[in-house]
Amino acid sequence: MLPAPYDRVLAELQSVIPQARLVTDPLRTLAYGTDASFYRLIPKIVALVETEEEVVRLLRITRGHGVPVTFRAAGTSLSGQAVSDSVLVVLGDGWRGCTIGPAAATVTLQPGVIGAEANRRLAPLGRKIGPDPASIATAKIGGIAANNASGMCCGTAQNSYRTLESMRLVLADGTVLDSADPASRSRFRDSHGPLLDRLAALGSRTRADEALATRIRDKFRIKNTTGYSLNALVDYEDPVDIIQHLMIGSEGTLGFISTITLRTVPEHPHKASALLFFPDIAEACRAVALLKAAPVDAAELMDRASLRSIQDKPGMPPQIRGFGPEVAAVLVETRAENAAALDSNVAEIAAVLAGCVTIGDTGFTTDTKACEGFWKIRKGLFPAVGAIRQTGTTVIIEDVAFPLPRLADATRELQALFERHGYREAIIFGHALEGNLHFVFTQAFDTQAEIDRYRRFMDDVAELVVTRYDGSLKAEHGTGRNMAPFVEMEWGPQAYGLMKEIKDLFDPDGLLNPGVILNGDPQAHLKNLKPLPPADPLVDTCIECGFCEPTCPSHRFTLSPRQRIVGRRELARLEATGDDAGRLAEIAAAYDYQGIDTCAACGLCATACPVGIETGLLIKSMRGERRGAVARKAGALVADHMEGTLGLARTGLRLADFARRTVGHGVAEAAARVLTGGALPSLPRSLPTAATFSPKAETVVTDDDVPTVVYAPSCVSRTMGPAAGDPQQRPLPEVVESVMRKAGFRILYPEAADGQCCGMPLESKGLIEAADAKADAMLAALSKASRGGRYPVVMDTSPCALRLKKRLTDAGLRILDVAEFLGEFALPRLDIAKTAEPVMLHLTCSTRRMGLDGALTAVAKACAETVVVPPDVGCCGFAGDKGFTTPELNAHALRHLPATVPEGCASGYSTSRTCEIGLSDKAGVPYRSIVYLVDACATAKVEERARVAEPAF
Repeated sequence: MLPAPYDRVLAELQSVIPQARLVTDPLRTLAYGTDASFYRLIPKIVALVETEEEVVRLLRITRGHGVPVTFRAAGTSLSGQAVSDSVLVVLGDGWRGCTIGPAAATVTLQPGVIGAEANRRLAPLGRKIGPDPASIATAKIGGIAANNASGMCCGTAQNSYRTLESMRLVLADGTVLDSADPASRSRFRDSHGPLLDRLAALGSRTRADEALATRIRDKFRIKNTTGYSLNALVDYEDPVDIIQHLMIGSEGTLGFISTITLRTVPEHPHKASALLFFPDIAEACRAVALLKAAPVDAAELMDRASLRSIQDKPGMPPQIRGFGPEVAAVLVETRAENAAALDSNVAEIAAVLAGCVTIGDTGFTTDTKACEGFWKIRKGLFPAVGAIRQTGTTVIIEDVAFPLPRLADATRELQALFERHGYREAIIFGHALEGNLHFVFTQAFDTQAEIDRYRRFMDDVAELVVTRYDGSLKAEHGTGRNMAPFVEMEWGPQAYGLMKEIKDLFDPDGLLNPGVILNGDPQAHLKNLKPLPPADPLVDTCIECGFCEPTCPSHRFTLSPRQRIVGRRELARLEATGDDAGRLAEIAAAYDYQGIDTCAACGLCATACPVGIETGLLIKSMRGERRGAVARKAGALVADHMEGTLGLARTGLRLADFARRTVGHGVAEAAARVLTGGALPSLPRSLPTAATFSPKAETVVTDDDVPTVVYAPSCVSRTMGPAAGDPQQRPLPEVVESVMRKAGFRILYPEAADGQCCGMPLESKGLIEAADAKADAMLAALSKASRGGRYPVVMDTSPCALRLKKRLTDAGLRILDVAEFLGEFALPRLDIAKTAEPVMLHLTCSTRRMGLDGALTAVAKACAETVVVPPDVGCCGFAGDKGFTTPELNAHALRHLPATVPEGCASGYSTSRTCEIGLSDKAGVPYRSIVYLVDACATAKVEERARVAEPAF
């Protein structure tokens, strides 16, 4: 039961927002009480809003009860500005609008658009948005603008403030202002004339005070997100311009940004990078100061501790291990419109570097893979510390900025502070061209002594940055709660007074994100610290950054990977302390469905996680813990009798197909629900028919000039044939055989092929031991069939290929996913007649995890003129049998799919039969294996006997 007045707020919100989008239960409020910072506040109510009208009405309701509100986009903020113990307003699905202006000079974005998605849409036009934070693949435009986030390349010239064209915003009282609409501006003048007049007067007063105006301009010559964007008062005279620029970097304390139009910047296609080494940090900083005037787009400084943390990463020069204790590095990138201009840039930079003392090679590379490797390593600095920290500690990343001429001295003094306060694992890196340094260290908050150590350290950092160097305490991560107590120290009482006036003008009741940016409590940064108790070694290194969330099919349906870990940590804490048995029982009961049952365990979270955590492994482990001895025995029985099990599955499919044809889909579905006790709540309309397939193995001959493969049809493709309504009625193994023979391959099969299985169905249930035993038995059969690895093995189902590749220990055995086989070996031996019909393509989770998404896309594009890969569809959520037992997960994961199917499209393709069931149902067109597309488009190039002799592979 919510305390007053939240009970009344909730009752009124229910008339505005559907109950399903109003969260009050202990598990999910805990989950949403976490962002990427080291603070936690658990909201009373979480409201997932879909429209501007919902925001307007919510603000009026909460204001009527004097209840504070905090806005959240992606929750990747690092300073505690996206958590609340009151009402947390979270962006739902309805904020993904993206409109590109004429010549792509501008782009209009709603706040729920992920930054990388905006750039993906702009890329074909040679443009991008200016801000480029490291979190751009997760961070949303609302947060990027509200924090004035920048990044490695945008500096101070291309951030949200400098590239802002116009904005549509909602003020604390629910009033909407669209700065690009003259009618809206006129209405706002009529309703809020006094606010505009006072703001205009505040600007005039500030500009008239020459010392204050100069101080403000000087503060923003380097990166600065401490406090409000006071430069709006000196840069603009029109009060509406002042309003919209004050909203940038205001962290949701002045209003809500519902739409923003940004001027785009060029995305030059030609790039070159160099990893430069210097004898010490002073020489590195001197080089950066000289490079400031050169055509350098990014210069990332790394101290010796940073280099030590990544020196063993692939792609790093081996000589780093032997460098002395003072060596520093600068990763430089230059970009240009064409190759000639790039060569000119490189030559100019080389001339600058000739006047510096460097170590080793100073040459630039244009090799895309090498450049990506350098920048991936640079982006891995933060997690490199996070991954090796002691369990129970958090990893903190701070960012400050110094005047560039004094960067070297400031860096040395910062290193001395680390030593003085015992942070010997700390590293320093940053966007050196802007004087912006990040420093990363680990910190425990479980004892008062540790909290006091952190307090003393931050006091000394503030003294160093502000008093000694007149720098910025927050350069690009936002003030949040973390630096709010130090804003007046940095800006002084006069400028701080301006900020308080601004807050009072916009939010006189102080209900928008209170405690953020302005906070009179000098100890605010030491309160509401987030515990990180040990939960499971599989996830204890999680830093709760949220980078995993866009990849997760259950995100915003139940829990995301970050939220699953938050919940598991709370369960572990409650179990260890035993201080709230009621709360433990309530969260544990909710976690069964929210955390365990609706996790697809697809592993995509690991591809985005900076420390490589696969949350699905935790969930599979927890599923295994729920299985009793009987379930484990049943799993072992299935593994030992796979052929019989698959036979039963085929019988079930035949019965289901017969029932649907005789009594109709609805009656068959109801019957299945009753017969399974609700375990099968629905039957997909694209339910497969039973597959029948007899391998046609060829006799092995001694002629090794004939290309030979071992084909291992998955248990799914041997069991599940096409749906009854699919025009293609051949089972997948038969089609694979057709393609292989057209390409001239001799086909071998493992012994007892119908009893083979990689163990994936067992693993997904948490029966890891039985699953691994089954995989090992299959690998042994494949090794034998391949003559000890003499011939490669082709898998027709990507999840099975991935599982066997992960389990494989025999270096001589090569397992090919079907995308690899088709792209590398089959297509070169086939003549392809492209189809003009547009086709859909689904990149399975396993395909992405194996790094074969490009290979599969290339195969599809070789066979079809138009290939549509929906950008908003990742994991399909079918997850083996989840599409049968938890169909709501599949429906949520594919909610954006139907709108992406183009006119005239009649087919979709993938590499997983179970995924194709849900995709077919939701898209309204049959999905089948990519092999069907290749077979339909392919003919043999020449007769097999006429081929030139060639090795098997």
